[in-house]
Amino acid sequence: MHEVTGLDALRGLVGTELGRSRWFEIGQDRIATFADATDDHQWIHIDPERAARESPFGGTVAHGFLTLSLLPSMLADVLVMVDAKLVVNYGLNKVRFPAPVPAGSRVRAAIVLAALEDEHGSSQLTLDVTVEREGGTKPVCVAEFLVRRYA
Repeated sequence: MHEVTGLDALRGLVGTELGRSRWFEIGQDRIATFADATDDHQWIHIDPERAARESPFGGTVAHGFLTLSLLPSMLADVLVMVDAKLVVNYGLNKVRFPAPVPAGSRVRAAIVLAALEDEHGSSQLTLDVTVEREGGTKPVCVAEFLVRRYA
């Protein structure tokens, strides 16, 4: 984990991998809770019996947006901006879900600070994030994540 104070310290990390987050469990209960929170109850996420019979994945899989929603927590595992008054999610430039996350999997992210730009009273971090599934051969999520830091 990197604990940084000030923009100069943060600028010194541009172009480097900040680290890898802890592993996050993606169990069926978490998937069901996410389905309830988002009103996305597609059978491939919430019906283990049907998914075992009909899904090309052999069982239920997590919503791509569930994986994506973990990015702020994953970032907090690898970077603490000590002097920031406020850090907010600003958006995403690009997101892809190259592989599914089967229920019962564990995922973690590798995060690179790709760019840091000054933006009207804040600084914008561009983070290249690759989320992997334990034992998987392809990333489950690749995203360009934007965060605004206010000092």
